[in-house]
Amino acid sequence: MAVIEETRAVKAPEPIGLPPALRPFRHRMFAALWVGSLLANFGVWVHQVGAAWLMLSLAVGADEVALIQTATAMPMLLLSLIAGAAADLWDRRIAFLAGQSVVALSAACLALLGLFEMVTPLVLLGLTFALSSGATWRQPAYQASVGELVPRGEIAAAVALNSINFNLARSLGPALGGFIIIGFGAVGTFAFNAVANLFVIAILLFWRRRMVKDDLPRERLLPAMGAGLRYVRGSPGILVAVLRAGLFGLTGSALWALLPLSADGLPDGGPLTYGLLLGALGMGAVLGAVTIGELRRRLRNEGVILLGHVLFGAASLALALIGQLWPLLLFLLFGGLAWMIILSTFNVTVQLTAAEWVKARALSIYFTGLFGGMSLGSWLWGEMAERLSLEWAMAAAGIATLAVGVIGNFLRLPTNLARDLTVPLAIDDGSPLRPPGVDSETGFVAVTVSYHVDPAKADAFLTVMRRLRRLRRRDGALRWTLYQDIDEPTRWVEAFVLASWLDHLRHMRRTTVGDRKVLEAIAHFHQGDGPPKVTHLIARGFPNVGWPPGRATAAM
Repeated sequence: MAVIEETRAVKAPEPIGLPPALRPFRHRMFAALWVGSLLANFGVWVHQVGAAWLMLSLAVGADEVALIQTATAMPMLLLSLIAGAAADLWDRRIAFLAGQSVVALSAACLALLGLFEMVTPLVLLGLTFALSSGATWRQPAYQASVGELVPRGEIAAAVALNSINFNLARSLGPALGGFIIIGFGAVGTFAFNAVANLFVIAILLFWRRRMVKDDLPRERLLPAMGAGLRYVRGSPGILVAVLRAGLFGLTGSALWALLPLSADGLPDGGPLTYGLLLGALGMGAVLGAVTIGELRRRLRNEGVILLGHVLFGAASLALALIGQLWPLLLFLLFGGLAWMIILSTFNVTVQLTAAEWVKARALSIYFTGLFGGMSLGSWLWGEMAERLSLEWAMAAAGIATLAVGVIGNFLRLPTNLARDLTVPLAIDDGSPLRPPGVDSETGFVAVTVSYHVDPAKADAFLTVMRRLRRLRRRDGALRWTLYQDIDEPTRWVEAFVLASWLDHLRHMRRTTVGDRKVLEAIAHFHQGDGPPKVTHLIARGFPNVGWPPGRATAAM
């Protein structure tokens, strides 16, 4: 088998008659991983329907059936950030391969135990949790690799194709699972999942990434996780996408978690009915993939998301109010379209607003928000269905989804996704790589920058400095303060603290081309002779007592 190499450095030929949305498929490794991941995702969701149906035969409560969805979504809440940090710090191919191997092994174990009728509800939940943990581990590595596989101008299309991949598998995979259950039972779905994952494992074994060498030591895992959280907190666009995805996952999870019970309650309900309902969701996802570009041109992001919430809320309400299969298929068709366009919009927002050095962590936090909401929602709606009724739970979820749709009036996604997030050579402020006599990994570092500003321009200067405060803290500053000299009012001093000299060096290397516009705007206010004076102070002689520091302030 020939070794598959990433060929991004070679300019791809101009496409002939290829729609812009499909141009990422010109890149061999992207196309190979997309196909392999599609098979693997189908395996996961075929497993999902098999596990739900097997649990339905092993248990009697709606809450226990809904726990399958919780076991699937919970690893995203618990492990996603760790997986994202690992993908940013180490070889993303290895992280991807490790997660995929866990998925295949878990599915194989479940198939073997099922063959000998040794599966209990606890075993089923445990192995489903393990399988989803592997999927969680590989997801940030795969998503963050998009920028390596295609040129920047095709990233949005590639992200949309990956979203189509996931949602097609999520919608059509369970339909396939229904047919497999009819022919081979639930054990057949687990065996299919194990085999489907072998294809992407084979592709990963022959992928040779171009690794970017860094002369700085690798960050430790826990500080890297903290840096990811700090970055998202300082990036309003990503934070809004995470919060809104979590809310949508909370309300929208009822449809996925309780659909097996809805299918079972229909006339002639069974695995085939369940497969048909999910097939309608899958066709809707395809329809969403075809129409999302035109919808965005006509309605823009907020309009698309609002439309999606209306359609998905209507689909949930239909499951509560309609007891016939064929009308439900129409509602679920539009529900699948809604799921696709909402999550694709959130995913694209995160992909295009996160810098490369932290992209896997930003995506992992996004997935944590989404699947954390789904995990909590699955438990919540399952409990409501058990204590009240299935119809009440689905109706409440539908109304909640409609209500969440209007949140865009208060928490809007960013409209400018064209910022240059490349990181050029580090800013040269005279900092040596390893100062003599300094332990570069311990001891806080305080950096001060002195500006001389015309008093008439002080208000405008403060406005720009507020933007700089967000960037400094987002990229690693633990504390940021702005002082004005009482004896010399034209002199302003910016001071910020970093955890170590290495963190200071990393901080400088995280400034993107788009961020430098803020630094250039501030430079225009400086009226002193030469550039602003920069000093570096290293903590000496005393333990770091009383940390963490207080809130960022602006003293005048």
